Amino acid sequence: MKTRVQVGDRVEAFLKSLAPEPRRALVRAMKGLKNSEGDLKPLEGKLAGFSRLRVGAYRVIYVEECASGERVIRCVFAERRAVVYSIFEKILAQQLIGLIRPA
Repeated sequence: MKTRVQVGDRVEAFLKSLAPEPRRALVRAMKGLKNSEGDLKPLEGKLAGFSRLRVGAYRVIYVEECASGERVIRCVFAERRAVVYSIFEKILAQQLIGLIRPA
């Protein structure tokens, strides 16, 4: 099965904010997701359904999907380890509130 890695806008913006060496390390690690390489772990609790890629002091949150016989890994959020999960939970909560507000 063919695998494709997609990098979301938030991850792109985060990468641009980093110094060259951490940026290169994260890009290399995200490319390795194609072959399930790296320090990977499925998340639990409120973040179940997502997984994380650990790259030093940084974390990339991603989700895997299958579409048209292709495995798609979408990198949706990246940040420093100390804050990545709390910020991502808040973003998900805000998105859910937006979905259930009456039109």
